Amino acid sequence: MPKDHLHPNLVKTKHLSLLSLFSSGGTLICCALPALLVSLGAGAVMASLVSSVPQIVWFSEHKLVVFTFAGMMLSISGFLQWKARSLPCPSDKELAELCNKTRVNSLRVYFFSVCVFLIGGFMAFVAPWLIS
Repeated sequence: MPKDHLHPNLVKTKHLSLLSLFSSGGTLICCALPALLVSLGAGAVMASLVSSVPQIVWFSEHKLVVFTFAGMMLSISGFLQWKARSLPCPSDKELAELCNKTRVNSLRVYFFSVCVFLIGGFMAFVAPWLIS
């Protein structure tokens, strides 16, 4: 079934949930991945990764910007999830099933994104404070 028959806000919410997932994924690249690799004793792997993909350093240097952007995207996505929770689905049985699946999948992606954001935030801001 084409997505055209879904309520426009549901389609927008799904796309924004995916965008929030990718933006919160930036928090993992910035902080959680380096902390994990170093804590596992894989500092050489991290050094090799940084030499192969030097753009990773930008994420670490600008972690406040990365987290602010990810937080804003998650907030907007959460607001749209909240608004879309009671939108009507089509009366056609197949389209209604698709609508409900989209709603559930979008909510799963959103909660996964929030978890990723929280893990990255812990590694970026709380863990260094606890270690020092």
